[in-house]
Amino acid sequence: MIALSRKVVDEIKLHARESFPAECCGAVLESEDGELVRRITNIQDRLHAEDPLNFPRTAANGYHMDERELFELLRDVDKRGWLLKAFYHSHPNHGPYFSAEDTRRALLWGEPAYPGTAFIVISVLEGDAKEIRAYGWDAQKRKFVEEPLIVGD
Repeated sequence: MIALSRKVVDEIKLHARESFPAECCGAVLESEDGELVRRITNIQDRLHAEDPLNFPRTAANGYHMDERELFELLRDVDKRGWLLKAFYHSHPNHGPYFSAEDTRRALLWGEPAYPGTAFIVISVLEGDAKEIRAYGWDAQKRKFVEEPLIVGD
């Protein structure tokens, strides 16, 4: 089970709508003051323009977090003692499934790159943020599975 506040879910939905028709990406952190959303720039279009052979996807159907921003986020998590609760990204004009590409990017040598961190996927259909789902690592099944997403106050 993954629990997020209504405020965090609304912020993720806003980010997804503002980014449409591109995928958005970011993280949900938990600090002593509660949950917060940290947007991360999707640099997929830039990578595709620079090297379409190695980066065949555009931001319309893929995301690549800006490494500098991701490093800063991880540094803040470590330095401030925050919890990296979840990463999120959107699927423009597609359902909120956890794709093979999502799985590949979430693993490092067959294990979760960020143990204990959930993954949130939000569907954005024609610019409207629709369904949102959560996924977590199932160690017995050795794969990411959908988990109940509880949205609180």
